Amino acid sequence: MLVHIIADYGPAGDLAFAEVGQRIKLHLPDAEPILTPVPPFATLAAGFCIAQLGLNDAPAGTIIYHNVAPREDAEEAREANAGGRLAFARLPTGVRVIGVNAGHTFSFVRDAADELRWAAVPAAGSQFRSRDLFPHAAAAIALGRPDAMGDTLGLHDVPDVPAGVIAYIDGYGNLKTTLRAADQPHATAAVRLRIGGYEHEATMGNGTFAVPHGRMAFAPGSSGWAGREGAETRWMEVFLRGGNAWEAFRRPGVGDRVEVVV
Repeated sequence: MLVHIIADYGPAGDLAFAEVGQRIKLHLPDAEPILTPVPPFATLAAGFCIAQLGLNDAPAGTIIYHNVAPREDAEEAREANAGGRLAFARLPTGVRVIGVNAGHTFSFVRDAADELRWAAVPAAGSQFRSRDLFPHAAAAIALGRPDAMGDTLGLHDVPDVPAGVIAYIDGYGNLKTTLRAADQPHATAAVRLRIGGYEHEATMGNGTFAVPHGRMAFAPGSSGWAGREGAETRWMEVFLRGGNAWEAFRRPGVGDRVEVVV
């Protein structure tokens, strides 16, 4: 059973990833964990990864277990380390998503999901809930135990995907955005991109590699998926051929606005 673990614990070799992976394996002995780190508190990046992995073809039985829970919904002291509630989504691909409903973690899959529910597990009781509380609940859901599921998660409980921002920064420094390719002009054109107060010339077109070496491209990237009705969504990507777009724009963060300057 393939189990994606998406979290902001740090690099994939961090102890927290090892502890959570070990606990999941305890409750699901057939689990094959794959670790995907995202930046601290980056629920938007987590949500993007969840959709990319969950709404594309995956082995039967695949589970996505995520934990990016900033506990920013209230600033006062928290009784028993209380935080966001665990939720569950069943996607049209058959992939099951289990994790804290915090920020935008479920935003990209909200409208595509066949089922959205709360999980029947306490939201408090441990500082490290994703190790001590949630793996047992995730295993119960994976095994189909009806007592593991709670009430329906309302669509109003999951925010919309913010438009025109950086959603994910990959290892090459490519900036994956929430600008839909279908909403952009199809003709190749020279544009200026503004991100985090910095501007660069780029070529808007249909392919990231359709520019010479050293040139910035703004084009449909490699990330995207089909929704519930089969409609394809493809996202625009900022790509510096032979370089690193993230470095060129002075290391912007997830959630920073991406503007096309005409």
